[in-house]
Amino acid sequence: MKTSLGKLLSEALRYYYFDSDSLVEEAAGDESAAKSFRERDEEGFRESETEVLKQLSSMGRLVVCAGNGAVQSATNLAFLRHGISIWIDIPLDMIARKVVEDGTQLSASEIFNSGSYSEVMTQLTALYEEMRGGYATADATVSLQKVACELGYDDFDAVTTEDMALEVLKEIEKLTRLKKMMETAARPF
Repeated sequence: MKTSLGKLLSEALRYYYFDSDSLVEEAAGDESAAKSFRERDEEGFRESETEVLKQLSSMGRLVVCAGNGAVQSATNLAFLRHGISIWIDIPLDMIARKVVEDGTQLSASEIFNSGSYSEVMTQLTALYEEMRGGYATADATVSLQKVACELGYDDFDAVTTEDMALEVLKEIEKLTRLKKMMETAARPF
């Protein structure tokens, strides 16, 4: 959902769209080269990720989808502070089910599909616990579970990317309005 949501938001806002993980992969050559790079030189991979976020933070009018690595570094979190950061909170069990059903891996192979839902769920829970502090620094959180409840859906899979985008846009509007109020209050009389 992250990629399709980012692209939809960039269209709605008339901003450019970038996926930081994809940019690191492109710099490495391709996805398999990035995976190899990450496995051989985790620190070098993280430095590349930081450089990508540094370059993106100096630009304007962007929607940037950042991977889990972005929240593992104080430097990366500082670069994300150049804009509005929104954590898209998806229930871990949904992610685990998708990994097992689709036979896919999460970005940068952080979670491997072992074929067992419980093993994938254990890996996801550990990863979430490791990164929870970084996620908590987001300016706002948009919860798929909350959106589903507000729309009266019993099934979280019924929530569309458009539903999530509308919720993100509401959060951006709130944050923008708050920022303007704070700037007005800070002006001398």
